[in-house]
Amino acid sequence: MSNIVITLYYTLPLYKHITYLSAVLTMQCPRCRQSSIFKHKLSVGISTNLAMHTQCITCGQPTEIEVGFYYGTGYVSYALTVALTGVTFVAWWLLLGFSVYNNSIFYWLGSNALLLILLQPWLMRLSRSLWLSWFVAYNPNWAHTLPSHNERVVAEQMEGVQDINSKTIEP
Repeated sequence: MSNIVITLYYTLPLYKHITYLSAVLTMQCPRCRQSSIFKHKLSVGISTNLAMHTQCITCGQPTEIEVGFYYGTGYVSYALTVALTGVTFVAWWLLLGFSVYNNSIFYWLGSNALLLILLQPWLMRLSRSLWLSWFVAYNPNWAHTLPSHNERVVAEQMEGVQDINSKTIEP
């Protein structure tokens, strides 16, 4: 009996299990959580920093679900920035304090602005990763199913996107 279990264990594909939070923070595909949704590593250049694959290189999930899909990431980026500003404000207040007799509030404003400028490339990528993960569900059986068809995509308006119905996945 144990030989059968061991044999079945080794014949199953060994995919690493990644949690939702780690997949979002490492910018992995939300459907399979196996490959990166971005073409390049984190960089300062905006053209290379936000360059995404048109679809996941592992499971074929399109990364742009509809035309203008990532316009909503501005709201996510704003919320992340406000949250980070609140955290730095509370941390500064608890560690160093604020006073009306010195310029500590201005030092915090300068430090916070510098921190937000330095983290902006990462925050932009994180907001895209979060936004995509809210619209694409994790599928533990992704290797045997096709991604869902995008009804709101106009192929003529999408550059470089191939039809996902033409891709076949063998079991």
